[in-house]
Amino acid sequence: MQFSENWLRTLVDPKMTSDELAHMLTMSGLEVEEVEPVAPPFSNVVVGHVREMAKHPDADRLNVCQVDVGTGTLLNIVCGAPNVRPGLKVVCAMAGAVLPPGADGKPFEIKVGKLRGVESQGMLCSAKELKLSEEGSGLLELPDDAPVGQNFRDYYALNDLKFTIKLTPNKADCLSVLGVAREVSALTGVPLTVPVFRTVPVTMQEVLPVKISAPDLCGRFSGRVIRNLNAKAATPEWMKQRLERSGQRSVSALVDISNYVMLELGRPTHVFDLAKIHGGLDVRWGKAGETLKLLNGNTVAVDEWVGVIADDKELESLAGIMGGDATAVSLDTESIYLEAAFWWPNAIQGRARKYNFSTDAAHRFERGVDYATTVEHIERITALLVEICGTPATQVGPVDDQVVNVPQPKPVQMRTARAQKVIGVPLTDELVADIFKRLGLQFTLEAGVFSVTAPSYRFDIEIEEDLIEEVARVYGFENIPAVAPVAPNTMRIAPENTRSLFAVRHQLADLGYQEVVNMSFVEAQWELDFSGNDNPIKLQNPIASQLSVMRSSLIGSLVANVRYNLNRKASRVRVFELGAIYQRDASVQDGPLSVAGYSQPQRVAALAYGPVADEQWGQDSRVVDYFDVKADLEHLFAPQTLRFSKAAHPGLHPGRSANIELDGKVIGFIGELHPRWLQKYDLPQAPVLFEVDAIALQQRNVPKYSEISKFPGATRDLALVVKQAVPAQDLLDAFAAAQAAHAHGKFVQAIVLFDEYRGKGLESDEKSLAFRFSLQDTQNTLQDDVVDALMSALAESAQQKHGAKLRS
Repeated sequence: MQFSENWLRTLVDPKMTSDELAHMLTMSGLEVEEVEPVAPPFSNVVVGHVREMAKHPDADRLNVCQVDVGTGTLLNIVCGAPNVRPGLKVVCAMAGAVLPPGADGKPFEIKVGKLRGVESQGMLCSAKELKLSEEGSGLLELPDDAPVGQNFRDYYALNDLKFTIKLTPNKADCLSVLGVAREVSALTGVPLTVPVFRTVPVTMQEVLPVKISAPDLCGRFSGRVIRNLNAKAATPEWMKQRLERSGQRSVSALVDISNYVMLELGRPTHVFDLAKIHGGLDVRWGKAGETLKLLNGNTVAVDEWVGVIADDKELESLAGIMGGDATAVSLDTESIYLEAAFWWPNAIQGRARKYNFSTDAAHRFERGVDYATTVEHIERITALLVEICGTPATQVGPVDDQVVNVPQPKPVQMRTARAQKVIGVPLTDELVADIFKRLGLQFTLEAGVFSVTAPSYRFDIEIEEDLIEEVARVYGFENIPAVAPVAPNTMRIAPENTRSLFAVRHQLADLGYQEVVNMSFVEAQWELDFSGNDNPIKLQNPIASQLSVMRSSLIGSLVANVRYNLNRKASRVRVFELGAIYQRDASVQDGPLSVAGYSQPQRVAALAYGPVADEQWGQDSRVVDYFDVKADLEHLFAPQTLRFSKAAHPGLHPGRSANIELDGKVIGFIGELHPRWLQKYDLPQAPVLFEVDAIALQQRNVPKYSEISKFPGATRDLALVVKQAVPAQDLLDAFAAAQAAHAHGKFVQAIVLFDEYRGKGLESDEKSLAFRFSLQDTQNTLQDDVVDALMSALAESAQQKHGAKLRS
């Protein structure tokens, strides 16, 4: 919302500076984003009057003008503007004037000099030279009644500021100069001067037939016929100035007046060319298959979700959003139909976005516009139309006001004691009553409880907290003391068998991974590609069209991070993310941190791409592989032992992926990215990644003290020949089963696979796996017969379960 400070001060003029006013508005909840002057500084520029003009003797395109600037002496000024002429009121920069900087960034100083041999004692200025607009084709022409010699900054009110405020959606009542003025009046106590206007007498009885077929779309529709206007009339300069300083471009008098009242009162209205309306109007919901060409030139298709205004032949307007091109007013328009309506906010919300544009009208109507003042605002526009565009033949019809379904505000109760507790200041009934009066809120008071009825222009007062917020705003956030909270404070010790997610982050960072924080919203295609999820959780109102679903895996975002880095010439990428994923789960119930039907588990995912290490002389360069990332994962979980079992995953390489198991439960997956996605997402090499349950990663065994054994340990190697299809994990599982069954199985401290051999001496479908067993008895010295018996039991278990044989 942008407006002129001078315009605001015509309605309420507190005795404070511009900076103080901006600060007060910001602290009351109307954040002032920017305050900028309407024109750059310049000096010694006045209103001039061209008295005489003659051709330059030595230049065809130059004229020598005699200009009156109110000093009693005419200035001789050489000018080449095409629109200079005798009798013209102009902007004159006299000798010594300093104009705004030009293209070189330096201020432009006006001096007495000669142009083609003729002395020039000043310069006649265009709007572009004064940085008032981009129009520089001719001089800035002033009205005939402009006072000669007056300082141009004073005449054009250039010592003005443009305020830009950032409004929260609940403050729709401040989307007008009057609304902001009401706030300033309430905050300062300075009386509000409401815009006054005369009611134009009705001079004919013509009424355009209007039918409201959708009361849930339009609750009130007011309109009137006005004939014989002069659409070519010029918009007054004062109105142009206010429009331009509010960010509106002047179009024509009819359009400008409608826009002016919208900015002044917050009421979007529409002006139809009466001659282009076929029969009467019908306010209804759209129908599938209907189309409408809008004022912006776009042709849109409507359906039952979009409101329209239609005549007997075609659609004329998108309800509350934008008018149609078919009934647009032009400079040839003579008669109009003026409309002001109340559109239900929920019937407008999201409709403009459906067509990928936004309008000032939709911005206001979807937040709520005063439903009680449609007639008064039509009278305001009528008065301006007749004043600016009226002719002796102008005829004004009666206001046709149809009220079918308007809000019925219910009183909202607020307890003074509750407000005092929430705000933290000793409020009294008298103080609260004064605040409500200043805000224009009607109320009754009984036993410390206010019953407040919101005015028709306030759509944000629905519950007690809304009223408490109003009290706090007007009381002044700066007047609320900063008091430290007082509450019982008990130190809670985290369980010893868990570690924090921050410790997990640090551990991953120590392993060389960098943390990333990605959006929980992802592309639907990522879900299909990397998770095989063809029914993701869709967002009703995505912040961007491509971020339309909730993620059920962290993979897609990490792959996007890799692509981002590769596009910026980073050849080695190590990233991890710790965040929630979102899955459908009918067993989940509503709770403080849960939503019924959806589970939101925390996951930890990491991805490695490129060389194992940066290029160096100490080791050969090689690409990171599955086992490098598997080692990082095992380091994260140590001293717990993970089990890896071959598994298929839609996002991973079918032969290089596995499930991660802990204590017999699958907690995640690990593997290389599928070759299909390497090609699709333009990755030269395969990244290796894992994703595990964060809760599983947080669990850890409580350390137990055990005495260091006095007895030496022993090691034994066991080389077994098995079929190539037998995974090493299956043999480890067989060893574990044998340990559990053997009386001396507890002596096995560790089993490590240290060699794999295929080739000479073995069949083509065989391989040799060599394991090293570390054994130790903490109570006695190990005897050879015990070790031999245990090793035989381990080998026999592998032979029985997987056909393993000792390698000779």
